[in-house]
Amino acid sequence: MRNSVLLVFLAFILMSCDSKSVFDKYQSVPNKWHKDSIISFKIHPPDTLNPYNLYVNLRNNNNYKYNNLFLIVEMKFPHGKTLKDTLEYKMAKPNGEFLGTGFADIKENKLWYKEQVVFNESGDYTVNIQYAMRENGKVNGIVNLEGITDVGFRIEKPAAK
Repeated sequence: MRNSVLLVFLAFILMSCDSKSVFDKYQSVPNKWHKDSIISFKIHPPDTLNPYNLYVNLRNNNNYKYNNLFLIVEMKFPHGKTLKDTLEYKMAKPNGEFLGTGFADIKENKLWYKEQVVFNESGDYTVNIQYAMRENGKVNGIVNLEGITDVGFRIEKPAAK
């Protein structure tokens, strides 16, 4: 029991020592992610001068049955401007093995979104994330996507040159 408490404490310390992270939050997805469900993050950047790298973070389990993932990511600026991107991410190797890190059946993926972004408007930004998946040969999209357990958004300070 004593060793377990020590391990949990050590893991907490290691995770809290992430000096590049400025914002890093996750939201859990129910058993199935509905096509109309939008995951939103409200962000208050630390400044309007420095560049930052942006990432979409995902956790998936073995119920995810595709080798890629299409996302629509929308960033709303404080003064009304909106940027919307459709992104494709590779989620598995050709042999079906999931990409990402983690043990057991949960894999975590840190997916590049934008780099060297300067939040030049002061105030709160909103990031909305929604999936846009359909099966090959089908016109209608997938209504309920299985296997995505958490969706996150991360802002990092770029690596020093």
